[in-house]
Amino acid sequence: MASATATGKLSREEFRRQKDLDAARKAGTAPAALDEEGKPINPHIPQYIAQAPWYLDTGAPSLSHQRIPQYDHSADKLDNWYDRGAKAGPAAKKYRKGACENCGAMTHKRQDCLERPRKKGAKFTNKDIAPDEVIQDVASGYDAKRDRWNGYDPAEHKRVYEEYAAVEAARQKLREEEIDKRTTTDLAAVRKVAKAGKEKSEGKDDDFGSSEDEDEDQDKYAEAADAVGQKLDTKTRITVRNLRIREDTAKYLINLDPSSAYYDPKTRSMRDNPLKNVPPEEARFAGDNFLRFSGEAPEVQKLQLFAWNAAQRGNDVHINALPTQGQLLHKEYIKKKEELKDTTKVSILSKYGGEEYLQKAPKELLQGQTEEYVEYSRTGQVIKGKERAKVKSKYAEDVYINNHTAVWGSWYDMSTGQWGYACCHSAVHMSYCTGEAGIKAAEESSAKHLLQSSSSSSMPPPPVPEPESAEERKKKAEELFSKKRLGEGDLALNKDKLAQAISEERKRKARAGDDDGDRFGKKQKSSYEVTEEELEAYRMNRRLTEDPMANYVDTEL
Repeated sequence: MASATATGKLSREEFRRQKDLDAARKAGTAPAALDEEGKPINPHIPQYIAQAPWYLDTGAPSLSHQRIPQYDHSADKLDNWYDRGAKAGPAAKKYRKGACENCGAMTHKRQDCLERPRKKGAKFTNKDIAPDEVIQDVASGYDAKRDRWNGYDPAEHKRVYEEYAAVEAARQKLREEEIDKRTTTDLAAVRKVAKAGKEKSEGKDDDFGSSEDEDEDQDKYAEAADAVGQKLDTKTRITVRNLRIREDTAKYLINLDPSSAYYDPKTRSMRDNPLKNVPPEEARFAGDNFLRFSGEAPEVQKLQLFAWNAAQRGNDVHINALPTQGQLLHKEYIKKKEELKDTTKVSILSKYGGEEYLQKAPKELLQGQTEEYVEYSRTGQVIKGKERAKVKSKYAEDVYINNHTAVWGSWYDMSTGQWGYACCHSAVHMSYCTGEAGIKAAEESSAKHLLQSSSSSSMPPPPVPEPESAEERKKKAEELFSKKRLGEGDLALNKDKLAQAISEERKRKARAGDDDGDRFGKKQKSSYEVTEEELEAYRMNRRLTEDPMANYVDTEL
C-alpha cells in the first residue's frame, strides 16, 4: 500500500475502501496523498518504505522517517571547550562559610580539591585562600564529545621538540668527545662535524613543522631505499650492477648439466666454474669466486674495508674520491700494525717466557697425512673426495693398558669361545700382559694339549694313511651323492605290488584324506609296516607345494 494507514485496526469495509483508493491513485484517477509539508507521495512506493515504524508513526501519511533528521551542529566546534585554569576574579581575604576547607575556594568541596592537602587548612588559618574557578557549561555535540583531540593546545607539543633537541645536543657532545679521543688531529674536520650537528640540533620555534622539514625527511627515506634492479648501499655509495646485458649468455645456460655448478636464482650468482674441463683462464665465465679472488680483487677489497672502518672512526678517508691517499694510509696502517704486533709479542715473551713452545713443525709435515679420500682423473682434476671425514667411533681407540701391545678383543680362543688379548692370549679383561711367556703358558695349560700329551704317552702313534688313487676318490664321490647314502640303493621292487600301491594312493588322495584316520588306527592297533612299494608310490604321487611350477598350466597348447 502506498499510503500509511491510521493507527488502529481497520474493519473489513474500511480495508476494502483503502485498497480501492490505493488502486485509483496508482491508476491516476484519484489525487495522490500529501504529507505534512504538502508534497505529494508517489503511490507506487512500496508499503515497507511508505509505512513508518511504530516509534515514528504520526498517524498521517508521511515520508519524513526516510529523510535525514536535521540536527543542530552549532555545538560541534573544536574551539568550544573548557577554559583551563580560568579564575573568577581575585581571591577572598577571609574564609567563607561553605567553601573548601583546604584551599578556601567556593566552587568545590574538600574531597574534590585538587590542591595538595595542607597541614592546616584555609578554614583555620585564613591564609593563602585560592580564587574561585570559572564553572563552564559546554554543550558539545555528538562528534565534539567523542573527539579525542578536542580542547588540545598544540603549543604543548613544543615541549616534545625541546626534549628531543636536548637529547640530540647531548648526543652531539658525546660524538665530539669520541672524535677527540681518536687519532685524528685535524681540528677543521672536528669543527665541521660539530657545526653540522649543531645546525641539525637547532630547530625553529614554530608550533608545527614546516614543509621543508617534511621534504628533507622524504629525501632521507628515498635515499635509504634500494633502487630497482641494483644492490645499492646508501651509506657507502657503492652500486653493483646485478642485471646482465641482453647480449650476454645467462650463467645457467653455459652448462646444461644438472650436476654442474649451482646457480642461485635469487641473487643471480654461480660461485663455481660451470665448465670443469676448461681452465679458468680460458673460460668465458669461470664462476663468481674466480673473479672475486683472482688478480688484485682481494687487495681492493681489503682497501675498501679499511676505508669503511676508518670512516666509521671519524677519519676522512674515501677510496673513490682520494684513492692515492687511501692506499698510502692503508700501507701505513699495515706497517704500524705489524710493528705493534711484534712489540706486543716481544713484550709478552720477555715477561712470561715460553718462546720454545712457539716453535712447531712445518705445515707440510703436520698436514701430510690425512684420512680424507680424494680421487683424481688423468688430467689432475678431482673426481671424488674433498668430503669431511666421518668420525670412526665415539669411544677411545688404540689405547693400550697394563703393558699390553694389543687391544681387548684382538684374539679369539676357538677352544673355549672367549675373547682376549692377542699379545699374551689372556682371556681375563684388564689383566697384566705377560707377553710370549703368557702365550706358551696358555698353550701348555689348555685341555687339548693335556689330552694330546696323555694319549701320546699311553697309545702308540696312529698309522699313516696310504694315498688313494683317482678311481677310488671318484667312486667315493659317486657313493656320497647316490641313493645308497640314504639307504635306498638299487632296490628290487615288485611291479604288481607297486602298481597296486599307486592305485591305492590315488584312491586315498581322491577321498581327500578320509582314510588317514583308519590307516593310522590300523597302525596303532597292529604292527603295520610300510613296504618299499607303498613308500615309492607315496613319493611318486607326492605334491611338492614348494615347487614354483606346481600350479603352472600352459594354455597355449
